[in-house]
Amino acid sequence: MLAYACLIEKALGITVPEGRVRYHADNVLVHVPLDERGRADVANAVDRARQLRRSTERPPITTNERLCARCSLAPVCLPEETRLAQGETEQPVRLFPEDDERKIIHVTEAGTRIGKSGDQFKITKRSGAATVIPSRQVGQMVLHSYAQISTQAMYFCAEQEVGLHFVSGGGRYLGSFDTRRGSIQRRIRQYAALTNAEQCLQLARQLVACRGQSQRKFLMRGQRNVEAPNAELGEAIAQMQRVLKQVPDTDSLDSLLGLEGNLAALYFGALPHLISESAPAEMRFAGRNRRPPKDRFNAMLGFGYALLLKDVMNAILAVGLEPALGFYHQPRTQAPPLALDLMEIFRVPLVDMPIMGSVNRNQWDVEEDFTVKGEQVWLSDSGRRQFISLYERRKEESWKHPVTQYSLTYRRLIELEVRLLEKEWMGEGGLFAQLVVR
Repeated sequence: MLAYACLIEKALGITVPEGRVRYHADNVLVHVPLDERGRADVANAVDRARQLRRSTERPPITTNERLCARCSLAPVCLPEETRLAQGETEQPVRLFPEDDERKIIHVTEAGTRIGKSGDQFKITKRSGAATVIPSRQVGQMVLHSYAQISTQAMYFCAEQEVGLHFVSGGGRYLGSFDTRRGSIQRRIRQYAALTNAEQCLQLARQLVACRGQSQRKFLMRGQRNVEAPNAELGEAIAQMQRVLKQVPDTDSLDSLLGLEGNLAALYFGALPHLISESAPAEMRFAGRNRRPPKDRFNAMLGFGYALLLKDVMNAILAVGLEPALGFYHQPRTQAPPLALDLMEIFRVPLVDMPIMGSVNRNQWDVEEDFTVKGEQVWLSDSGRRQFISLYERRKEESWKHPVTQYSLTYRRLIELEVRLLEKEWMGEGGLFAQLVVR
């Protein structure tokens, strides 16, 4: 009210002695006097707003919690999570959006064409059959193999903030087309933080510990409710615990890479022990291999990690960070280091666990769902469709965050983790890389 009155005074060159607000429901008229003190308060507020607009620093989290409840920027600044990390609250109120209800469209058939029809995407198969999907229902468009998309549809994806991603026929993530760039100041702060060797080492320690603990606890599930525990599995679990104890004391990324390599070797060496005896012999494996995969289990792992990399990239672009600058993986190929870093947190819950569950439930046809060429094994067209369905259903499941104690779908947790990473170099960190499998 005071601000409106001051605007009227300035615009009309008159003096406004007071403002009046009438509440019709209560039949009450409130008088708001406008004196010199009120005018000074308005002028100070305007000056402060101009300072904030010129500043490149993000304002601190407000101490008035009620202001955050309906703020549209709460999913960006994460006020409740920040208060939790700073010890100002014990149980945060979940202000982060529960889920993105838009669909992720996977186009797997080669020769399929994606075009634009009004405010809709038109997907036409080689047979001529067409499907029309309103753009407001699409969050990502994923093109596998040699599907084609028109220039108009690509522009439309940019306008509607629909992530457009490309995956090869062999199941390798190729890249993304996305015009979301975010604030340049956000990236400048990322550059400053991730060129600090000590900052990168600390984040890398958290990351390796998170992934290693999840791998170890997943292996421990194989020892539950069994009459005769597997000795080799138990020894791998014990060795992983000994290696994990060394992670906090590492003084270089090279040393950390060595520990991570040991953890991965122990994990993939023991993972075959989790496969049920009733599973087909063709679904068993003797360890991790890739480029190309030499067995069906590794073919699924490779394809799953490609889909996960795509989803992490989508979250990074949505938040506005630079995927080419990470803190653990170093730039060496076309793969984005920051996405490779963040996907480590979700490898076990989003890829390894669903694959193991599907194998133990005998959900795969060893002949129809896979293509074997010499020593190379790939998912067939039907296998890719089944895996995509398995993966997308997994992302719709909820996981209770072990620290914040609220539940989100895995799809939302990926974006939340990207934002929690940004908090680490904003001086409001403490919650990054805490998602450990129970």
